[in-house]
Amino acid sequence: MATEAFEELAETFEFLDDWEDRYRHVIELGKAMPPLDDSFKVPALKVQGCASQVWLRPIIDKGRFDFQGDSDAMIVRGLIAILHALYAGVPVAEVAKVDAAAELGRLGLNDHLSAQRSNGLRAMVARIRETAGRA
Repeated sequence: MATEAFEELAETFEFLDDWEDRYRHVIELGKAMPPLDDSFKVPALKVQGCASQVWLRPIIDKGRFDFQGDSDAMIVRGLIAILHALYAGVPVAEVAKVDAAAELGRLGLNDHLSAQRSNGLRAMVARIRETAGRA
C-alpha cells in the first residue's frame, strides 16, 4: 500500500547494494528536504523518544495526510524524508493501515540503524498515526 514516491525510493535503495551508499542517500534526502520554519519548532510538535530533536507538523488537506518535519541531525532529517515519501498524500483514514515496519524493512534500514535511531523512527511513526487518528 506504499505511495508512488515510496515505491520510487524503494527502487533506488534496491539499486544501492552497499549500506554506506544507502546511508549517504538517506543523508542526501535529508539535505534536500525543505527546513521547517522555526515558528513550528515548538514543544507541541516535538516528537518525544528521539535521541535528536525532531519536530513534525501535520497538514491535513481534503482528507489527505501530509506533514513537514525537521531535525537537528542530518540522518534523522533523511528518515523524516523517507517517512514523508511513505505517508504524504495517503487518505487520513488509511494512515493507520500503512505497515511502516514492513515498508521500511524493504529499505534495509532495520539492520543498520542504532537502537536509539530505531526507537526514534518508531516514535515518529507513532506520532504520525496518532495525529491522523485524531483528524
